[in-house]
Amino acid sequence: MNTIVVFASGSGSNFQAIIDAIENETLDAQIAGLISSKKQIQAIQRAKKSGIPVRVINPSDYRNPEEFGIALLRQLHLWNPFLIVLAGYTVKVPDQVISEYRNQIINIHPSLLPKFGGRGYFGKKVHKAVLEAGEKISGCSVHFVDENYDEGPIIAQRQVPVLEEDTPDSLAERILDEEHKLLPEVIARLLSESDN
Repeated sequence: MNTIVVFASGSGSNFQAIIDAIENETLDAQIAGLISSKKQIQAIQRAKKSGIPVRVINPSDYRNPEEFGIALLRQLHLWNPFLIVLAGYTVKVPDQVISEYRNQIINIHPSLLPKFGGRGYFGKKVHKAVLEAGEKISGCSVHFVDENYDEGPIIAQRQVPVLEEDTPDSLAERILDEEHKLLPEVIARLLSESDN
């Protein structure tokens, strides 16, 4: 079964793109659940609206990354995903989770990695840095997650031109449109490769 678990920390618009792709049958998958690092985020409302189970596992509730990792693994073992999708998840995934699910965890990042990736590069901070660097092209990347922020092997990228009049908000909006297309496409590809 093509079961996925989504991790999110914010609005969950990429999570919604996955839900939509499943509903319109462009993605043959089942979302076993959403793991959120925070309560009261829009991603949780999206999950509830679609009848998807939610588990809030906040790293600050645990004494160290190892205990946090144990809590994540406990939940993942219950849901038994083939693929874990980080969709706007701003917490570092503990090493023991990465080790157990090697090459089964993917992340969407709002730049053309390896540029503008790493610790602290998320959301509007990425787009601000792109504009300050005078880049002419930006975009988004889907990559496998390893023990270092945004350094795992890149699976696919989508380019977006940077316009002279762009602000971090306008650039973010155009890149997000591409993220919403790219992420479900990559999930579908990985799941279909696993079936062969």
